[in-house]
Amino acid sequence: MSHPIKPRRVTFDWKQTPLHWIPGEPTATHVINVLHLLLPAGERWFVKVFKEALPLVTDEQLLKDVKGFMGQEATHSVQHAYVLEHLAEQRLDTAAYTRHVEWMFDVLLGEKPPWGAPIPRREWLRFRLSLVAAIEHFTAVLGDWILDAEALDGAGTDEVMLDLLRWHGAEEVEHRAVAFDMYQHTGGHGAVRYLRRVEGMALAWPALFYLWTVGARYLLRHDPHLIWGRYRFRDHRAAARRGLLPSWASLHAAMPRYLRRSYHPSQEGSLSKAVDYLAVSPAARAAAGPTGHAAAS
Repeated sequence: MSHPIKPRRVTFDWKQTPLHWIPGEPTATHVINVLHLLLPAGERWFVKVFKEALPLVTDEQLLKDVKGFMGQEATHSVQHAYVLEHLAEQRLDTAAYTRHVEWMFDVLLGEKPPWGAPIPRREWLRFRLSLVAAIEHFTAVLGDWILDAEALDGAGTDEVMLDLLRWHGAEEVEHRAVAFDMYQHTGGHGAVRYLRRVEGMALAWPALFYLWTVGARYLLRHDPHLIWGRYRFRDHRAAARRGLLPSWASLHAAMPRYLRRSYHPSQEGSLSKAVDYLAVSPAARAAAGPTGHAAAS
């Protein structure tokens, strides 16, 4: 039986959340904060690409899952955008960085191939669907990590931010297979479909790694509380050893799993663990209201 995928119309109150919401850990804080820089534009783009591909979906259950996925991703985009507003209120303006991210998704990966490249429209759509599937592999890996990151609780992490991250992570695990199944359904057949899937990952992970490290450098350099802030790999490794960040090694290792021909995202993370968190998440429970069910989209 398919697990129903429905958006939860959550809200968060950021008034009491400090800039360094992991106390005394600016590197760990800002490495995770990069997600707030990437996700508003990125998840709006996911929704646009899927909306463009909806007419190609002939499976009724997949169509329901895709629409639920789109609703969840739209909510994620909005909630992370609110975090950017909160950072700006604390004198950490991210607009210079996010403009480049928005250009990448809206122009470079927009509805038409960039610079007039002679790529058939259907092939350009399939390529972008392969990118979404590859990126969603990593969001599921990150979602599973944040649900298990008990060290963040022990470090005194701000409860509102931790709930945002775990609510989002749980929904990423909940819908972890949708983008992959959408690509498999619409991405052609046989060897070409697999090679395009490899192509999507070959671009997605290096781009994510680059954007993440550049974003961390930007945030630490512009942090008004730091006299000389900079991102260093050794600081990241130290935070990862303490359980406050996923290690780059663990994220690099996620790529070859995806490239196995037999791979399916249902092998990634634990759906029951995600659902269990969504049942206790303060924001998700508030969104469900007295009935205990997520608000309709």
